[in-house]
Amino acid sequence: MIRRFAPWIAVGVASLVLLAAIALRSGPGSATAQASAVGGPFQLVDQTGRAVDQSVLKGKWSAVYFGYTYCPDVCPTTLTTLGGAIDRMGARAKDFQIVFITVDPHRDTPSQLKNYLSSAEFPRGVVGLTGTDAQVAQVAQAYKVFYQKAGTGDAYSVDHSSAIYLMDPKGRFDTVIPYGLTPDQAKDSIVRAMQEQSAHS
Repeated sequence: MIRRFAPWIAVGVASLVLLAAIALRSGPGSATAQASAVGGPFQLVDQTGRAVDQSVLKGKWSAVYFGYTYCPDVCPTTLTTLGGAIDRMGARAKDFQIVFITVDPHRDTPSQLKNYLSSAEFPRGVVGLTGTDAQVAQVAQAYKVFYQKAGTGDAYSVDHSSAIYLMDPKGRFDTVIPYGLTPDQAKDSIVRAMQEQSAHS
C-alpha cells in the first residue's frame, strides 16, 4: 500500500518545490535568492568509493536527482527519461551529466550504486553518490529534498520528492525539472537553460 502511493506523494512535493523555484526566479533580486535557495557544500562518496564534494558539479550542467536503488518506479523512470533527453541533445550532451544522490545510504553502498547505475536501461556515466546518514541528511536539506523511510524490515521503501535540480556549470541552481516530463520535454528544459545562460554571458 505504501509503495503504491509513494510516487503520488513524491510528485506532490516536487510540485511545491517547482512553484517555489518559479517564485524565486520571478521575484525581485531573484538571482541572489535563487543562488542561495538550493544547493551548497557537501561531502559524499561516489560509486567507486572516492570522496567527492560539491566540486563534482563544476564544469558541466548537472541534473541532480535524489532517489534510491530499491525504488520501484519513480527513480528508474526518471533516469530513463534523462537518458532519453541526453540522446536528443546532440553535441550539447558532452556538457551535461546526471548526479544521482541516494536517500537510502543504509542499503545504497558504493558497490550497490555501481551495480544499479551500470544497468543497460540507464544512461552511461551517471555519477552515483552516497554517504553516512548525517551526510545524506545534510545534502538533502541543502536541496530542500523530502525523504522518509516507510515500512520495516529489509523490504522497506523510502518516500521521497521527485524533482530534478538543474545546476549550471558553476554548481549554481538554475531551475527545477519536474517529474513526469517526456524525454523531449526534459531535453527542451535543459537546452533552454543552456541557451539562456549563453545569451547572458
